[in-house]
Amino acid sequence: MSKLERRDFVKKGLLASAGLTLIPGAFTKLGATPKKSSTIVFTHTTVVTGDANRAQLKDVALSIRDGIIAAIGPTDEVLKKFTDAEVIDGRKKALLPGVVNCHAHLSATIARGFNEDFGFPNRAKLAVSPGTQLSSEERALMSVIGALHSIRTGTTTVVENTSKIASSAQELAKTGLRWVFAESASDCENCTLMSPETFAASEKPRFSAKMRDEGMQRIEDLFSKWHGHNNGRIQVFPAASLTEVASPELLRAIRTFAEKHNLGYTIHLSQTHSEINYMMKYHGVLPTEYLYKNDFLGPRFFAGHARYVNKKEIELLGRTKSMVSHQASMAANRGVSPPIPDLREAGCIICMGTDNNNNDMYAVMKVGMLTERIRRQDEHPGMFPQPEDILQDAALGGAHATNQADKLGLLEVGRKADIIVLDTQKVHLIPSGRILSAWLHNGQPSDVESVIVDGEFIMRNHKILTVDEESILNEARKIGERVWAEVDKANPIVPPGRKNWH
Repeated sequence: MSKLERRDFVKKGLLASAGLTLIPGAFTKLGATPKKSSTIVFTHTTVVTGDANRAQLKDVALSIRDGIIAAIGPTDEVLKKFTDAEVIDGRKKALLPGVVNCHAHLSATIARGFNEDFGFPNRAKLAVSPGTQLSSEERALMSVIGALHSIRTGTTTVVENTSKIASSAQELAKTGLRWVFAESASDCENCTLMSPETFAASEKPRFSAKMRDEGMQRIEDLFSKWHGHNNGRIQVFPAASLTEVASPELLRAIRTFAEKHNLGYTIHLSQTHSEINYMMKYHGVLPTEYLYKNDFLGPRFFAGHARYVNKKEIELLGRTKSMVSHQASMAANRGVSPPIPDLREAGCIICMGTDNNNNDMYAVMKVGMLTERIRRQDEHPGMFPQPEDILQDAALGGAHATNQADKLGLLEVGRKADIIVLDTQKVHLIPSGRILSAWLHNGQPSDVESVIVDGEFIMRNHKILTVDEESILNEARKIGERVWAEVDKANPIVPPGRKNWH
């Protein structure tokens, strides 16, 4: 039996295979005073629970009351219990747990149609890059565009991993998504993201107590202002930016802050060969070994990428129960297939994220499933991972990374109602044996009809309900046209390998 078949970090039997399951006692939101009573019942629907070891539930009802999944069972019985509910015909629909984007840089949406095709770090070497042409307000708007793309592709929680999040936090909060603002700090005066060129010109790192203190103060300020806001939908995590720009003192400060406040924490890890070369030259260890040596690994920690980790590093990540966020689509864009099967085997929980430009978690799941099947080189290829394993990564794995594994990631009575509603009345989804398999192999992100967070629709019947999407798009188009005109004027962009581009 394979490791994937044995994975089981969810409790079995929490949903009844037959009969009605209800929250014990009163139907009130757990741990909070709801603003208003709100009950919804989806009838005669299909429920994909998110447990990789559980079959889909067919022709059942799912009830939501005050933001919590209150019942799953036969439609007639559920309707009798919830006579005041708004009833939604769930035939031709499927309900899935909302997915968690564990690694996003939302303002990078400005670089769509460019950044994906020039390697990493970007090899275009532009004199004027698109990101530098944005004001703080425009950068926030680009982040909101990324958030709307997230909603439309089935995401209910986003980890925004960058610095100076305060400038966009208010606008992001308005979208209704569940957020982790991972405020990022660095304290190296003379180092940056490593490319072959920056590594060749590098010097021994000089770490700055002033930079470190400023970064930790940003984290403290953001935490004080935003953590717990929007009825608990917003968390603030500390983050170190990159292994090559973080001192041992900063790593310890980040972990200490996370443990003091019961938070997760993250860092970019093993993104490039130049990062590895830099860490070996100036620290004498591999990137993961550097984190281990400075007590940064652990069960609260989720690493972004881990593209080039070797067997020793994988063993360290597994032994410390660290998690890994797999940005499958961006890794494929970079021409990399990270060692996800080995990380699973070592015991790492895998979660998923988008990274730059594209905020489509459906694409991440699909690419992640297919590239891992190639990477595994099984005796009988094409069997592992299964779509259920990938959804569990994206939903429950993400819930673990965001410190919400007891509340999110599964469609199960008593958990928060963060739900994707699929329209299954599609030519590419009919007929289907397992709707999740049909969707990941044959579907489209536009099959996501509605998105629910905390029991509230933030998108319903393809319409975003929380913000004025059309006005935002119109403004973003104007900004994008201006920025790209400036970029093209300064340095016309020629795709790699073109000798007669016109």
